[in-house]
Amino acid sequence: MPKSPQSHLDPRQPLVVDTTKLPRQPGATRALNRVVPAPADLGLELISVPEGSDLTIDGTLTSVSEGVYVSGTVSGSLTGECGRCLNEIDKSFEVSIAELFAYEDSTTEETTDEDEVGRMSGDLLDLEPVVRDAIVLTLPTNPLCRPDCPGLCPECGVHFDELPADHSHEEVDSRWAALRNLSKNEE
Repeated sequence: MPKSPQSHLDPRQPLVVDTTKLPRQPGATRALNRVVPAPADLGLELISVPEGSDLTIDGTLTSVSEGVYVSGTVSGSLTGECGRCLNEIDKSFEVSIAELFAYEDSTTEETTDEDEVGRMSGDLLDLEPVVRDAIVLTLPTNPLCRPDCPGLCPECGVHFDELPADHSHEEVDSRWAALRNLSKNEE
């Protein structure tokens, strides 16, 4: 995940955190509690966080010698469709976040690759990549409305829950269709 320093972070953006009130003494902490609108494209093809819906961030900013360590949880709601039966999915989620953001010109910034650790821009840090990764990486690629979803009948497209237990479709090999018609004509 590329986390290149962003020289022009806007502190008014919902997922940009200003750390000026966090002392640069290792061990100093500040609570991070906010409700922000979800950014666009936060999810996968079949399931995602609706754009603009509430994301609740409940965490802690901790000053460490090389930067600011952010830890906590992000919660919100997911919508999508079941990969087996196409029913609507609407459920909540909660994921953990934990990320170190290195101060500009710190030893960590000099000794790590650009994508290994988050970077601060002055006193600002951008949580969007951390939140995005935490949420998207926990989403199933084939979401289910329930674990035992039976899906749809491949022949008629009706949900198996709505069909009788003995539901079946007669499959006739087209090569034998003429013989079948012969037996019906004899009766």
